[in-house]
Amino acid sequence: MDRRHFLRVTAAAGAGLLVGGTASCATSASSGPVTQTAGTVSIQSNLSAPAAKAAIEALVKAFNDRKGAQASVNTVASETFRTQLPSYLTSANPPDLFTWYPGSLLKGYEEKGLLLDVGDVWRTMGDYSQPFKTLSGKVFIPTTYYWWGFFYRKSNFAKWGVTPPTTWAEFVALCKTLQGKGVIPLGMGAGSDSPWTASSWFDHFNIRVNGAPFHRELLAGRQRFDDPKVKAIFTPWREVLPFTDPNGTAIGFQEATTALLQGRTGMLLTGAFFADAAPKDALEDVDFFRFPIIDPKVPLAEEGPTDGFFASSKSPHVKELKEFLTFAATAEGQEVYIRNSSGTILPTNPKAKDSGTPLVQKGRRHLEEAAEITQFFNRDSSDALQPTADAALVKFLQQPDQLDTILADWQKAAQQVWSA
Repeated sequence: MDRRHFLRVTAAAGAGLLVGGTASCATSASSGPVTQTAGTVSIQSNLSAPAAKAAIEALVKAFNDRKGAQASVNTVASETFRTQLPSYLTSANPPDLFTWYPGSLLKGYEEKGLLLDVGDVWRTMGDYSQPFKTLSGKVFIPTTYYWWGFFYRKSNFAKWGVTPPTTWAEFVALCKTLQGKGVIPLGMGAGSDSPWTASSWFDHFNIRVNGAPFHRELLAGRQRFDDPKVKAIFTPWREVLPFTDPNGTAIGFQEATTALLQGRTGMLLTGAFFADAAPKDALEDVDFFRFPIIDPKVPLAEEGPTDGFFASSKSPHVKELKEFLTFAATAEGQEVYIRNSSGTILPTNPKAKDSGTPLVQKGRRHLEEAAEITQFFNRDSSDALQPTADAALVKFLQQPDQLDTILADWQKAAQQVWSA
């Protein structure tokens, strides 16, 4: 998405807060119309980090306090949620709503008739920017988005006498300096419970070297993982492997976050959501810088993943769940969420206020300055393709001399996913 349109507010008149044209029944892919009954809206949430869990619980409470429809939330670990999502949706009695993200995964579920059309909720959201509408289609309501970058503790950089880099050469020099001071420069939490973190490196190298359009084509199956252009991104990656935590494929994301906060590593490439697991008193000491520019001729792209809700087509509580979605899309609802979270996320409603901290203001500018916005590997491709990346990239981190074999195997595995 072009960044000039990503945050542009499109004018719209008569946008109200009431759901219009609520359907009397939802359509199930397997059993036809679902009988509608009044009842509590069940929300299955993957927001299991303490701050995120508190935030969605506060959102649900604020909705319930309005004394209209009522909702309840059930939180499960994010990785469990991801692997169980197909089972949730195809069960006889799935939850009404789910926290998740837009992208090709949702399109696949939509094509199977598993998702509820919430286009009438969108008609109450006239001031949302067109790119959010395009990204979401008629089956998703976006509520927050965030940025990625190299996060670090300001006090540690000051203690070590270093400053954030802007170019690749400066980044490599910084890594050498930190290593010389006995600090592991780069954290990595690609252990068995979070191998997907390695994909953030792949995404950033690809959009820096080959650009966002090629990156999207690759993840859509219109380019090959064994293409020389893909192989080229591993040259700069190899350059910084000696500065990466040697235990990076044995520890998880949470442990990598702890290592950064404790000063055992200097920098961690991650999304702003990492703050959900960080002590609040540490956040004022946290800052970030963008993934360094490698080729100045490549238009600047950044990762800006979007989160929100979608609904099951089997829900017997369509009227009630649309009432909840309408509230979640308002400035009021998103401000409740942000106030009770770590505060390091951005609201999708253009009228909603973010936390206003220097870190968040910098994060907003970070995305506004980009020529294009991407999501994340599995969001721009599919959850089915993510395991192929996990296997390939973790193996690269462990055996970088096997790159040709790794890329050939990755292409074969990806082709099986695309052909399924």
